[in-house]
Amino acid sequence: MGGGLGRTPILGLQIRDGLPWQHLLSYVEAVLRVYNRHGRRDNKYKARIKILVKALGIEAFAKEVEEEWHHLKDGPAQLTEAEYQRVASAFVPPTYHTLADTDLDFGTRLAESPAFARWVARNVQPHKVAGYTSVVLSTKPGLAAPPGDVTELQMLAVADWSERFGFGEIRIAHEQNIVLPDVPKADLYALWQLACEINLGTANVGLLTDIIACPGGDFCALANAKSIPITQAIQARFDNLDYLHDLGDISLNISGCMNACGHHHIGNIGILGVDKNGSEWYQITLGGAQGKNSALGKVIGPSFSAAEVPQVIERIIGTFVRYRESEELFVDTLARIGLEPFKERVYPKALEVSA
Repeated sequence: MGGGLGRTPILGLQIRDGLPWQHLLSYVEAVLRVYNRHGRRDNKYKARIKILVKALGIEAFAKEVEEEWHHLKDGPAQLTEAEYQRVASAFVPPTYHTLADTDLDFGTRLAESPAFARWVARNVQPHKVAGYTSVVLSTKPGLAAPPGDVTELQMLAVADWSERFGFGEIRIAHEQNIVLPDVPKADLYALWQLACEINLGTANVGLLTDIIACPGGDFCALANAKSIPITQAIQARFDNLDYLHDLGDISLNISGCMNACGHHHIGNIGILGVDKNGSEWYQITLGGAQGKNSALGKVIGPSFSAAEVPQVIERIIGTFVRYRESEELFVDTLARIGLEPFKERVYPKALEVSA
């Protein structure tokens, strides 16, 4: 409870464990009632649950919710088995075919095509049903197109693939990539070939160039700075897929303003566009992460001009490579050595002056 990004990034905290699903709606109602009673109405920027949780403290907030819920539980908002089944009936799984989990032709393709094998390793996820996979189509082909952009022709092709290689379902991931959730393993090679023909077959999911970027100043009236040109400049600097794969998983997120639509706070490397006397500058954070081990990145120092950002990222990656042990991930190296080695590499002149 109380998590969120934006101008005040905060990690959510747990207020209750083991809540029976039947009480989910009434418990959420209790949370909203507490917020309605104590939430800020004098300042639109502080009219957030996370601000209230921070002000009261998580224990006090949880106590208020529990007391409110005591009056609501077992009431009209309690979910019944019949209601659960009614809603569940709208989410019927596809009629999967009985497929072998191993496919000889697929194995042969992997052995014969290193590029295909690389794509499978990066962009294909295992499926709970034997013989099927979940495929992520990267919308980050580098300079070929702005990050996250998809043309009408590409979407028509994806729609066709969703029916040809699946059950007509398409999902959009928050990383701004496209997911085909039910692709038979035997069809992966054909899908990969088609995807490569229209710049949707880049094998970079989870790598440094799989950047989450907001539209930035090119399209958004709220932005303080552009995001897309910075993203493409970084992608151009790191255009060697072999090197990217050697680096391993690294998330880089960029937002054009403090609203954080690009989730820069939780990128391993975060970039925030800021305004300085009418000029566009960029603040760098390191150490953010999403998932079970979520973390907010820490600002490493003064901001940089747009022209400096690609070199700054290159120096950060160079520092990681220098101190990396074995196949260590970026976040693990950073956690082990701290921010100082990165600062020393990024701000050498400032350190020389202070010395």
